[in-house]
Amino acid sequence: MITLGIDLASRPERTAACAIEWTDGRARVVDLACGQDDEALLGRIAAADKVGIDAPFGWPEAFVDAVARFHAGGAWRAAPVPALRYRQTDRVVAARTGRWPLSVSTDLIGVPAFRVARLLTRLAEQGEKVDRAGGGRLVETYPAAALRLWGFASTGYKRRVGRPSLGRLLAVLRKRTQDWLDVDAAARRLCGRSDDALDALVAALIARASALGLCAPPPPEHAARAGAEGWIALPEPDCLAALAATASRGSPSGSARRRSRASSRPRP
Repeated sequence: MITLGIDLASRPERTAACAIEWTDGRARVVDLACGQDDEALLGRIAAADKVGIDAPFGWPEAFVDAVARFHAGGAWRAAPVPALRYRQTDRVVAARTGRWPLSVSTDLIGVPAFRVARLLTRLAEQGEKVDRAGGGRLVETYPAAALRLWGFASTGYKRRVGRPSLGRLLAVLRKRTQDWLDVDAAARRLCGRSDDALDALVAALIARASALGLCAPPPPEHAARAGAEGWIALPEPDCLAALAATASRGSPSGSARRRSRASSRPRP
């Protein structure tokens, strides 16, 4: 099995992708790269069995409805500001982690969301069954929330000012996964200087958890909303060590193995 993690930014230069190959009891980073444009991402997605993308898959229903009505000449819908700012999945993340995700309707994370929508549209046009709730091959991820659930420091490691914290986070992650995750020297160096690369690696781990059923799906009462707004895959707090141990549960099909071999070849 190959899982792909994508730390998606609005621009290619801040976008990273990480592919991890899983075999019984082991995992190996086979491809890690920054500077990913849409074409590069589509190629990597085609070669993966499960893909975790760190960017919102949709907008709050109340926000979409209010803007659509107002744009069409109708009255602005009276709705509480939090309902306009946050999706149902954001509320679940806040309840489980104590940390609110950025608002896709009012924060700059909305710009990468435009790019996600473009990528998901292109994938659907190519025949991909896109399920924004995470039931298909693609799943929305939030690396900072997963790190928090797994017991890691999840703040302060971004950008140049956070470089010392990034190094400490990488060291602790390596220590926790050294018995089963192989990360070569080049990948370690890239993760040590780029939080985008590290987030892509974490997104690939979350994708694995999702593939193994170790992330809770949206509850039935929120399934329809999740299909429109998106749903963040939150891994179980104690599942990190189980990602490789349960490899047999995620054994790929023959076609997936062919994709796996293709994905192990680095792309420019």
